[in-house]
Amino acid sequence: MKTYICEICGDAYIGEERPSDCPFCGAAKNFIKDGVEARPFVNQVIELSELSRKNLEETVQLELHANAVYLCMAGKAKTYEIKAMYKRIAKVELEHANIACKLMKIALPAVNPELCSDEDAENFAETIKLEENATALYAKFAKEATEQEIKIIFTALMQIEASHITLIKNYL
Repeated sequence: MKTYICEICGDAYIGEERPSDCPFCGAAKNFIKDGVEARPFVNQVIELSELSRKNLEETVQLELHANAVYLCMAGKAKTYEIKAMYKRIAKVELEHANIACKLMKIALPAVNPELCSDEDAENFAETIKLEENATALYAKFAKEATEQEIKIIFTALMQIEASHITLIKNYL
């Protein structure tokens, strides 16, 4: 057994082999390092520009909203597979909010419940809309960031959100 650490979220995975992506935040395999080599961004002191702080604050709100919506969708899913998928995505989105909070050195705000449809098809469409919005925002935030670490984090988040779109399109 070995310890692998994600450089995006800082969480550890213990296993025989490095996972294909971070089981906590969804970051790609290239961000998962052997424990002794890992230098997670969330553990570094990064002097944030005013714009990066604003973008991270927006990230927290976006991700908390997505977390709550996906938990609602999980509760209304017609099959266990869809319920489990939405619960997993909700956990990933909450981890993204945690990453932004760690970077800003603030506590994670409370999550407020959100409403969603009773129909899977409508929820899939809403999920794609939410994920496309997040993907576009994170691409913009990555371009705006002056700090290299923040550029990398927003690029990783953009890739993760894009992978959620691919996942949902498989259900359509």
